[in-house]
Amino acid sequence: MKPEDEIFVDIEKGKTLVIRCLAIGETDDKGMMTVFFELNGQPRRVKVPDRIHGASASRARRKAEPGNDAHVGAPMPGVVSTLAVAVGQTVKQGDVLLSIEAMKMETALHAERGGIISEVLVKAGDQIDAKDLLVVFE
Repeated sequence: MKPEDEIFVDIEKGKTLVIRCLAIGETDDKGMMTVFFELNGQPRRVKVPDRIHGASASRARRKAEPGNDAHVGAPMPGVVSTLAVAVGQTVKQGDVLLSIEAMKMETALHAERGGIISEVLVKAGDQIDAKDLLVVFE
């Protein structure tokens, strides 16, 4: 949508949302932009990846390979709140690797196996998407 565009979205029989785009902000250093809109006449704003200018495409992270037990992927989108491991560190099964904050809730990711950390691909404060590769074991 572009500013001043308005759409009607039927979510179920007899229930329609009226969405009107008011403005689109500039892209920040993390590839996110703020979209200002009205939802049924109520002003709202949300930060979304900038897919218009391709800014977030250059910041896209590698994805964890399904079935590869050396890869630790993000179970959900959020922000890395704490990082408990570093490259070269030895961890045991059950050790905390990092914490993710999403919607005011914090989730700790634990090592599913023991081993040595060969790569840490995020830092505290990084915005991540589901299935992004976060940590790699040797």
